[in-house]
Amino acid sequence: MNKQKNIIFFSFIWHSTFLAITASMLDLNTVFPALVNSLTENTLVFGSLLTIMLGIPLVFNLLFSHFLKKAKSKRNFLLLGIYLRSLSYLGMGIFVYLFASDNPWLTIFSIYLFIFIFSISAGFAGISYNDLIAKSLPDSLDRNKLFTIKQILSSIAAFLGGLVVTYLFAKDLTYPLNYSIGLMIGFVGLVIASIGFWFVKEPIEASNQTNQESFITFFKRIPKILKKDFEFRKFIIVDNLSSFGVMIMPFYMIYAKTQLNVDDYFIGVYLLIILFGKVLSSFFWGFIGKRFNAKRIVGLCIAVGGLIPILAIFLGKTNPYIFGIIFFFVGIIISGRQIGFSPYLLDLTPKEHRLEYLGIRGSLNISIIILPLIAALIIETLGYSITFIIVSIVMLFTSMFQMHYNKKNDLD
Repeated sequence: MNKQKNIIFFSFIWHSTFLAITASMLDLNTVFPALVNSLTENTLVFGSLLTIMLGIPLVFNLLFSHFLKKAKSKRNFLLLGIYLRSLSYLGMGIFVYLFASDNPWLTIFSIYLFIFIFSISAGFAGISYNDLIAKSLPDSLDRNKLFTIKQILSSIAAFLGGLVVTYLFAKDLTYPLNYSIGLMIGFVGLVIASIGFWFVKEPIEASNQTNQESFITFFKRIPKILKKDFEFRKFIIVDNLSSFGVMIMPFYMIYAKTQLNVDDYFIGVYLLIILFGKVLSSFFWGFIGKRFNAKRIVGLCIAVGGLIPILAIFLGKTNPYIFGIIFFFVGIIISGRQIGFSPYLLDLTPKEHRLEYLGIRGSLNISIIILPLIAALIIETLGYSITFIIVSIVMLFTSMFQMHYNKKNDLD
């Protein structure tokens, strides 16, 4: 591995390591739902916040991808996105500390604002991040290696972050000081994480004619791109359907609090279990990626994701400790998605149309935008069990769909 490649690997791994610690402070599957639940037990509020957090980056992906094509440096937009997200952590930390106890609805409204900023910045930061990886490491084997290494190391870092979260909620800290301290740590962690990209020398790619077209012209070309590229079209379908599994994971924490009456101590415990599952499964997913490809990782990941909701129904009748098994499998799924989906997309993306494909992928992942709110509505009206069964059916169908076309391509 030459010197420049070493720098690239170090920079991305540095970022992912501190990002993992930061992400633990507002973990989407434990800390964040518990925080919202402490302010209101209305699942529609949490569902709408989840929609903003997961959906807003995707809504703007198409616009951002078109805009970023004209920018010579994508790294600067990546750094801007990171700093905006860090300020969102800071803002939430301040409002939670000052108003959560006495004025929960003001706190909720502030969270809506900061989550919106957090999510908008994620839109162009995510595209810039993937484009920077693809340009810096054009070889797919190098990319797979990087994703595997940073997943393993970031999982270990996240585990350390989980220990911090466990300490915050196990100690006798006055609510909402525990949440606020965690958010402040997230603010500092993101700033430190950004330092890694200061050392990346971004390759400058030659421009092409499509860079000069208007957004409307580009938008009109999307159906032709999807019609022409079957593999990309299949990826979009699988990506949308598999979003059912992503959407339901944050609701497991609220389910545990309402069904099993778990206290805040289990926020840290369940987070550690998730991270333990991520660390262990990273080696497994890395082996699958090396032995087969990223596409196979995605297929297995979806299949396992289809079994978790059914398991949750049965374990919801046990006790908080046994229910922790659910979060172990959540960790496995998160790890598989992080190692599998991005390399899978980059492998099938033409170099000259990379930003377009990244933008299209995000903006056409419509299901992740609407599913959290739909899930909250179903839970409010029909309960958790029906919701879990629906998710399981869709996920298992998606797994069979994906495996069917994988075999068909292998035969071809």
